Amino acid sequence: MKKVIKISFFFLTILLIVIFVINKIIAPGQDAKMNKVIPHENFAVSNVSEKLHNSLFIADLHSDTLLWSRNPEKRWKRGHVDLPRLREGGVNLQVFSAVTKSPRGLNFDANSAGAPDDISLLVKAQLWPRRTWNSIFERAIYQAQRLKKLESNPRNNLLIVKNKADIENTDTKILALLLTEGSHPLEGKIENIKNLYNAGYRAMGLQHFFDNELGGSLHGKSQSGLTNFGREAVLEMERMNIMIDVAHSSKNTVEDVLNTIEGPIFISHGGTTSGCKKTVNRNLPDKILKEISNRGGILGIGYFDGAICDITPKGIAKEIIHAISIMDENSVALGSDFDGTVTTSIDTSELSAITYQLLEQGLSETQIRKVMGENVRDFFLRNLPES
Repeated sequence: MKKVIKISFFFLTILLIVIFVINKIIAPGQDAKMNKVIPHENFAVSNVSEKLHNSLFIADLHSDTLLWSRNPEKRWKRGHVDLPRLREGGVNLQVFSAVTKSPRGLNFDANSAGAPDDISLLVKAQLWPRRTWNSIFERAIYQAQRLKKLESNPRNNLLIVKNKADIENTDTKILALLLTEGSHPLEGKIENIKNLYNAGYRAMGLQHFFDNELGGSLHGKSQSGLTNFGREAVLEMERMNIMIDVAHSSKNTVEDVLNTIEGPIFISHGGTTSGCKKTVNRNLPDKILKEISNRGGILGIGYFDGAICDITPKGIAKEIIHAISIMDENSVALGSDFDGTVTTSIDTSELSAITYQLLEQGLSETQIRKVMGENVRDFFLRNLPES
């Protein structure tokens, strides 16, 4: 009996060591590797641009920070976003996206929905609750719960936006809005739209890097449009004042959405194919961008290679200005994709470098105020539930 106990204790010790190594060393190492900031000297800013930046309402339409195990209350040397760096960058409103499934061999060209899921490995490595291991829906719920925990600490001065009154909160609080990266967390059940709404989600992407029950992804194999379930889902989202994100949807899906609902849609992170020819498998054509703009929608410009050609603050500003020329100054915003397994030239504490470049490249103060955050604020004010 004593021998059995000793053997059991030995294997338990080994198991605990393995869990510690995975959770404390391997998972953080993957975070640091996949969410890089290119080392750089301080970017140029001027007294004029710094003063302007400090007076802006700043909003970012996309960050995947809730996917990673680091505590956002602390300032980290890895990754792109945490609460201290949001304050340093002057961010008033951050959209937090919940990533719940990601196919192995991730690419912009043609991913299979049946490919092994890397998020399954990540949630286990980070010791997420057992209920999240095999449920995409529960992964979305857990990320909402992580954000609620941050909100519950009064020292964080964080407010999760759920209605129009919340968005008008312009005091020292950081406003946060929950978005699903794709609607596969519905798990094919229309009632899960309400369940995610009740969990705090007020925006939903339709696809991510693969085709799902709602329709075709821009990076999937079918390039199809909305399914019957997809049409039912987007109508229900519109009824509930849930804003629809088509950042990863196929051209056919986006056109079907525009033909199905009356309200506006948005792109949380992306760019323009005419501004960077090599992004044709990541961004939607100008014609569709114009349709989205005409319907009152907005485009968040990403800071990563694949969405734009030049990921420096100068290149980000150039793409913003080009997007304005396609859409208009009321339809363009920031959509970093921070912490979305992307390499960037800045983290969220350095957004003043974009303000400086926008000034240098000729945008007016009014235009800068719009693209740096007021367009997002106004879009949410028009489309969030009343209460």
